[in-house]
Amino acid sequence: MIKNLLFVGFGSFIGGGLRYLLSRFLQNYMENSFPLGTLVVNLLGCLFIGVFYALFEHGNLLNSNYRLFLTVGVCGGFTTFSTFMNENFQLLKDGNFFYTSLYLALSLVGGMIAIFLGHLIIKLILEA
Repeated sequence: MIKNLLFVGFGSFIGGGLRYLLSRFLQNYMENSFPLGTLVVNLLGCLFIGVFYALFEHGNLLNSNYRLFLTVGVCGGFTTFSTFMNENFQLLKDGNFFYTSLYLALSLVGGMIAIFLGHLIIKLILEA
């Protein structure tokens, strides 16, 4: 278990660092407030996790340590959006259209509501 945690932790460190650097680099060149850095990171994360899972499915090209390091660690540290989209892809691939729709809707709408509530709670606490 400790070895797995180290693979994930080291991968997360690398992924988080790459996310920060790439997002910062792209945002420095934007003249407006469009979040290009986050968009690029999310799309690249999806590309990477798709590549990694395709490698895993076709002949066990990478062992379980590399799988943890690359997917949960690097991709998870780079962007959890890639994991979210891969889970939706797997649901679609398995023909679970209802669960795909439910997961997408609850994640997007629920996430927006959760952000609103978190912001509201802190605003109410600080104004009290």
